[in-house]
Amino acid sequence: MEDKEMIHLWKTYDKKLEETLLFNKEVAADITRIKVQHFIASMKPIKMFTIIVGILWVAFVDTLIINFFHVASLFFLVSAGIQVLLTQVAIVIYLYQLILVHQLDIDEPVLAAQEKLSQLKASTLWVARLLFLQLPVWTTFYLTKDMLLHGNTVLVLIQVLVTAAFTYPAVWLFLNIRYENREKKWFRLIFKGKEWDPIIKSMDLLRQVREYRSAG
Repeated sequence: MEDKEMIHLWKTYDKKLEETLLFNKEVAADITRIKVQHFIASMKPIKMFTIIVGILWVAFVDTLIINFFHVASLFFLVSAGIQVLLTQVAIVIYLYQLILVHQLDIDEPVLAAQEKLSQLKASTLWVARLLFLQLPVWTTFYLTKDMLLHGNTVLVLIQVLVTAAFTYPAVWLFLNIRYENREKKWFRLIFKGKEWDPIIKSMDLLRQVREYRSAG
C-alpha cells in the first residue's frame, strides 16, 4: 500500500512539475513577445521623421526644377530628377515599413510575425542601397556644358575623378549591401541604431519564442 501511495505521489508531483515548467515557458514566451513589440515600436519615430523630412525635401527640389526648368542646365535637371526619384522611392518604402510595424501583433502566430520582420529587414536593406545611389548626383548637379567644354582642363579632370570617387562606392554598396554581409565591419558601421538593431533583436527574440514553443 505504501508503495502504491509513493508511486501516486511521485506521479502527481511529476505532473505538477511538468505543468509548472510549461507555464514558465509560456510566461517566458509572452514576455519575449512583449519585448519584440517594444523594439519594433521604437522604430516608429525615426521612420515618421524621415518620411516628413523626405517629403519636404522632395517638395523643395521639385519646386526648384519647375521654377528653373527653362534656365537650368541639363546636368542640374538630370541630377535633381534622379535624386528626387530615389528619395520618392525611399519614402514609399518607409511608408510600407510603417504599415508593417503597425500590423505587427504580439498575439499573432510566431511565423507571421517573423515574416513581417523579414520584410522589414529586406526593405531596410533596399532603402539603404537606393539612397547610396544618390551619391554621384551630388557631384554633378552644379555642372554646365560650358564648364566641361571650355573650363580649365585640370578642374575638369578633378571633377571626373571626384564623380568617379562617388560613383564607385555607390555602385559597390548597392551590389554588396546584403544580409549575408551583416558580420562585416563596413556593414555594421552603416547598419546600427534605431533603423536596424530593433529588427535584429526582434528576430532573435522570436527565434527564442519558437524554441519555447518547440520545447513545450
